[in-house]
Amino acid sequence: MSDVALDQATTTATPTVINLRKVLGPAHVWALGVGIVLVGEFMGWNFSVAKGGAYGSLVACWVVGLLYTCVAMIDSEITSTVAAAGGQYAQAKHTTGPLMAFNVGLYLVMAYTMLEAADVLVIGDLVKMGAEELGRPGVDPHPFVFFMVAALAFLNYRGVFMALSVNFLITAIAFVSIIVLWIGVHPFSPGEITQHAEMLAIQPLPELSNVPGLPYGWMGVLASFQFGIWYYLGIEGTCQAAEEVRSAGRSLPLGTMTGMITLLIAAALTWWICAGMLPWDYLGQALAPLYDASKMSGSTFLHVLLWVATVFSATASANGCINDASRAWFSMGRDRYLPQWFSAVHPKYRTPYRSILFLIPIAVAFGFTGLLAQTITFSILSGLLGYTFMPINVMKFRRKWPLGSIKRGYVHPGHPIPAIVLFILCVATLFAVFLGFGAQLLAMMMFYILASIWFAFHRYKYVRRGDQFTMSWPRPLGY
Repeated sequence: MSDVALDQATTTATPTVINLRKVLGPAHVWALGVGIVLVGEFMGWNFSVAKGGAYGSLVACWVVGLLYTCVAMIDSEITSTVAAAGGQYAQAKHTTGPLMAFNVGLYLVMAYTMLEAADVLVIGDLVKMGAEELGRPGVDPHPFVFFMVAALAFLNYRGVFMALSVNFLITAIAFVSIIVLWIGVHPFSPGEITQHAEMLAIQPLPELSNVPGLPYGWMGVLASFQFGIWYYLGIEGTCQAAEEVRSAGRSLPLGTMTGMITLLIAAALTWWICAGMLPWDYLGQALAPLYDASKMSGSTFLHVLLWVATVFSATASANGCINDASRAWFSMGRDRYLPQWFSAVHPKYRTPYRSILFLIPIAVAFGFTGLLAQTITFSILSGLLGYTFMPINVMKFRRKWPLGSIKRGYVHPGHPIPAIVLFILCVATLFAVFLGFGAQLLAMMMFYILASIWFAFHRYKYVRRGDQFTMSWPRPLGY
């Protein structure tokens, strides 16, 4: 046999396994987490004002901020230990079992794909709005929706390092623009540009509330939690980078926790600017409140800067969502929860290219609907179901592998208090969603129930349980 034939036979017998490339650092993790979320400061959060008034939105900002701080701490511990693509899905298959893991993976894919659709929908509307201000009305936003998804898909197809490096740049510009706008409206000269005393003097509705500033009372504050999630929705996406970071024990906790701090600052500044410049009844239904506030400032520079920053924030979010949804889909294919065809890694770019391309038409289809509030709610509900699982997940993780039994990259403090707080806040927020979108919540629950039935009775037979557990850990306590 010739050497060439021998090489071919050897290659056929033992095919080379192509893995994702470990090229990311803490800055890329920050860019992934904050990049997905920061668009929530430019649009979406303000729908909470329509539910509970400006003060209700502020309460939601901090209460939901506590929820996501617990999410960030719990995810940082488990994912820095279970360093695999798929994030919470990879956690669930180690701690809970196949059916829960399948559902968690589906929550992730739907949350990020719907968020991506909302992002590109906003980009199309912003282009249309900008064209109208330049005297060119009637611009069709749909080509811009398609072009943006195609361009970002191509960027992710070519490599994660470049995709998240671009995300870092445009996310940083968007974040700095919020600070520049805050400085530009003279925060230390109240009444000069911002009018908090006038804007926040909300008269209560006698039949609902007697509390000034809370037109719908404390029930309205609870209802505002639904869109208060938009301040932070997606920070848990940093977990999807676990298999592609150079040091999971350092990069994931550092990138996630600094990202959460960044978002808390951005959320507080955003609320302060918008609540002092826009009437609450208008603010509660505005498409891009920070952009509207920049127009009210009277500064052409701030006006242009915030239009660019709003487009950048939506672009960064869609870019990160493509990354995260494809990693979750890819991981499920690799474990045979979905057809293995989705687990292919590009031989040159080392990206899960089939998963990236498969999810693009779904995002475009929802982006073409124009139903922003419904698309956002679909994303929020999927995310909430995943967050509700996290307290159970971390408690099982700590019980099966107590501290000292395995090496952890990060240990979150105060266990089990963050898990208990997170569970209580998730239940309260699910009730808030039920108040506004009860039918949609029930329809989504039915969708996940049907998907679970399909997995249990059809897809599970293809799963190889032994191949899922890739961590070199000792047996769980009690097994």
